[in-house]
Amino acid sequence: MLWGVDAFAEEDFSGNPAVVCLLETPADPGWMQRVAAEMNLSETAFLVPGRDAWGLRWFTPTVEVSLCGHATLASAHVLWETGRASLREPVRFQTQHSGVLMCRRGPAGIEMDFPARPARETEPPLGLVEALGESPRWVGRSADDYLCELADEAAVRNLQPQFPALARLPVRGVIVTAPGSGRFDCVSRFFAPGAGVAEDPVTGSAHCTLAPFWSQRLSRLELLGWQASARGGAVRMRHEGDRVALGGKARTMWQGEWRGVQP
Repeated sequence: MLWGVDAFAEEDFSGNPAVVCLLETPADPGWMQRVAAEMNLSETAFLVPGRDAWGLRWFTPTVEVSLCGHATLASAHVLWETGRASLREPVRFQTQHSGVLMCRRGPAGIEMDFPARPARETEPPLGLVEALGESPRWVGRSADDYLCELADEAAVRNLQPQFPALARLPVRGVIVTAPGSGRFDCVSRFFAPGAGVAEDPVTGSAHCTLAPFWSQRLSRLELLGWQASARGGAVRMRHEGDRVALGGKARTMWQGEWRGVQP
């Protein structure tokens, strides 16, 4: 079975679309990659039932990734909505590269317990500034991505990077961010053309880096971020040492059955 879910979405046609594919037994990674390419969204999540936790893997149209927030949010939403998980209990996911991830239901949506992925300050790599078309005021590198702080919110929103140049950088993607305005503590965008995603609408895993960065900058543990893509989405963050709590809502948009080659 397949479900199409908008994650980090307050209303229809917002947030980040993900496909959740429920399997009876583990599937060949090559088959999962081909399904993800067919879905052609930034992430397709594959779930397998287990004794104490659901097995979870994430694929872009071109590669498997080690952590994905919005597809994890979508997966927990589907399990609760279809009655496959108790509404009164957290959902546990066993992942290959990020350990056990936990999702809980709350009055403001779904909260995910993720590992923090702080960025350490570094010199901009060759080609980064030219690819962005902006000179960051600060550059750091996390386990997966470069983090670039720009001058202000307008610089983040108006950025028009050169995607082929970004794709040549030796990282999953590039996060750009700046202080927010109004109700938002920060704004961001996320580009991962090297992983088959030019610009991701709302990126939970990027906020595993944004949370410790802005928590230190603003001397606050609880933050609200806005990812300023064309679709846009709000992400609640709480920095807790080496963990980050990420929160948002999800909406099921469609449900279907896979009729192609079986795993």
